[in-house]
Amino acid sequence: MEEFFIYGSLILSVVIGGFLVTYLHSSNKQTLIKLLLSFSGGFLLSIAFIHFVPELYHSKTNNIGVFILIGFLVQLILEYFSGGIEHGHIHIHKNQKMPWGLFISLSIHSFLEGIPLGNQYSEHIIESAHQHGDSSLLLAILFHQLPVAVALMTLLLSSQLSKYKAWVVLVAFGLMTPLGVFIGTTANHTIAIDFNIILAIVVGMFLHISTTIIFETNENHKFNVMKLASILVGCSIAFLVN
Repeated sequence: MEEFFIYGSLILSVVIGGFLVTYLHSSNKQTLIKLLLSFSGGFLLSIAFIHFVPELYHSKTNNIGVFILIGFLVQLILEYFSGGIEHGHIHIHKNQKMPWGLFISLSIHSFLEGIPLGNQYSEHIIESAHQHGDSSLLLAILFHQLPVAVALMTLLLSSQLSKYKAWVVLVAFGLMTPLGVFIGTTANHTIAIDFNIILAIVVGMFLHISTTIIFETNENHKFNVMKLASILVGCSIAFLVN
């Protein structure tokens, strides 16, 4: 039952993002994306530093810092193909075709996030679930998936795709993290793997995304009050769920 809740919430966060784009006035979409991203950036950065990084270094995995750095660099490479949509960069061109490179990049990112989440909730590693922060990782993914889904759907609707095909692509993207959860759960039963390594890579990705969001959520190098408030709210919630 718990796994069904995880699958459902992950897909629902992406679907909600699609509906927000469909029903919001165009002038409000960019503001919504920036505020949601600011909130998620504050949450991701806080949860990484106050929970995941200390726990990973407390684990028995050697060279954990190397894998965090690898995750940081992996995200840097993925954003070369995604154009930075993970932190609010939406590049809309006239007669734009389906951005397959962007979709594949986002899908890889989402799939990787799901693997340690699936491991975390495996019934055979309850102890590891407590070690990795119960709902912290799930919340981190949900809070980030929503604004990314808003940005992706905005881009898809501005392309040559019909609304129906845009929804198909968005739902396909929404299935990537649940697929990672399934693989993570299955792998825990079938193969010997150090999931701390994968979690460290994901944390490195979180650190890249969150720091980029925070440093780019300003206009003319001055923080907007609402954006700053969103970041602080995200940080505060991270403290509460830790």
